[in-house]
Amino acid sequence: MTGLALEAINVSKRFGDLQALDRVSLKLKKGGIHALLGENGAGKSTLVKCIVGFYTPDEGEVLLGEHQQLISNPRDAHDLGIGMVYQHFTLVPNMTVLENLVLARPRLPSIIDWNKERMAIAERMKGMPFQLPLDAPVNHLAAGEKQKLEIIKQLLLDVKVLILDEPTSVLTPDEADEVLGQIKDMARRTGLAVLMITHKFREVVLYADDVTVLRRGRYVGSERVGDVSVEKMSEMMVGREFSGTALAREPAADQGVKLAIDALTIEDDSGLPAVSNLSLTVKGGEIVGIAGVSGNGQRELVEALAGQRPTTGGEIRVMGERYRGERQELLRHRFHCLPEEPLRNASVSRMSVAENLGFRCFDRPPHSIGGFLRRRAINAYAQRLIAEFKVSPANTAIPIGNLSGGNVQRAILARELWDQPNVLVVANPCFGLDFTAVAEIHARLMAARNAGAAVLLISEDLDEIIELADRIDVISDGRLVYETTPQAADPIVIGHHMAGHAGEPHAH
Repeated sequence: MTGLALEAINVSKRFGDLQALDRVSLKLKKGGIHALLGENGAGKSTLVKCIVGFYTPDEGEVLLGEHQQLISNPRDAHDLGIGMVYQHFTLVPNMTVLENLVLARPRLPSIIDWNKERMAIAERMKGMPFQLPLDAPVNHLAAGEKQKLEIIKQLLLDVKVLILDEPTSVLTPDEADEVLGQIKDMARRTGLAVLMITHKFREVVLYADDVTVLRRGRYVGSERVGDVSVEKMSEMMVGREFSGTALAREPAADQGVKLAIDALTIEDDSGLPAVSNLSLTVKGGEIVGIAGVSGNGQRELVEALAGQRPTTGGEIRVMGERYRGERQELLRHRFHCLPEEPLRNASVSRMSVAENLGFRCFDRPPHSIGGFLRRRAINAYAQRLIAEFKVSPANTAIPIGNLSGGNVQRAILARELWDQPNVLVVANPCFGLDFTAVAEIHARLMAARNAGAAVLLISEDLDEIIELADRIDVISDGRLVYETTPQAADPIVIGHHMAGHAGEPHAH
């Protein structure tokens, strides 16, 4: 099939003094995948939300086929055949695959004939790019299966335009190739138009037909993917030639083990084992990477290390001492942590940026004297961190919850890296960030390692693990199941272990 499925023409959107979109245009062709690139704050999410009806544009129009459409809300978008798969799951975990698929419809009968629904959906599933067991509870599915379910949920609604927001962020390399390959085949076969927001140039090169780049809310250009290099796409994104930040991995003197985890067992919120008999060591001057698909015990491990979750077995030792995650231990050992979703797990959204940046030092001179806070000193300290880590806007007084996700990430990373740590635990430090911010954060993590920190990097991005780590462990079902080095790393082998398809638990 040929022709345009959707066209956005000169779309503009302002929020107060912020011009989020300034006359941005986009053309989606039937039967193709169109990649949307841009740094954080470039306007990608705002454009998509205007297309699917979350926002009403101040100017511009959206055409489906050749007809202008007024899209006032997501239901309008659905009625016009526009569907979106979001970066975070929107499934009901305690319901089955079948129940989630049926309840995804915008309109339902007062009485649902489940036998009839089962037969109808089973028949339609035969034409879907992925197959899933209809009776499986969603909370029993792996992260990759949940992402496939989110996509099937939209395809069963007969969408003509499918928008994917970072669709492979929770997938193994094998799963990412499978999902994007199958979607590309389906688009070719059915005429489906796909808009894919991604930060991964590899995905653009391998799966997209066209690419549009936004910068600071403005349209930079659109190109056929086969006609443009990765270097050119990078330059379009940042407005200058981008060469990246070199990662200078210095040979580190053996500083001994600074973080030791021995036979650690941790329960999840329901009292079931999330981490089982996990042991590892991290020396000063090295980065140990833990690769794994989301939901295999990483969150509980980080929370235990940060002192936010009790352990039920084993022990943690920091700088040779038994460690329980208490504040005085964190300060004494300079144990720093950047957890996943720092706005929820490492900050207080209604408190100011300065107050959040002062959490590590508010009770120590010169920020506190005689039990009294010195707000000027805390504010000056926050201003230095904001300038050094390029947090935007550079305003210490606003609530940290008003910052974009990427700037919350920068702010908390600034707090955790400012006072040179002995031990640094970071979880998905670059999730959702553009490639320039990723390069900067990677360079800062490498600098901490070179300065002697023991860095435990927990990430769902295998490329990030291979680039940064000195040693790589794979976690599956709460256990370390495989160990390798970046030099010997085979992404396919690692991906199989991440998915729980190979090998016995690795003994350290």
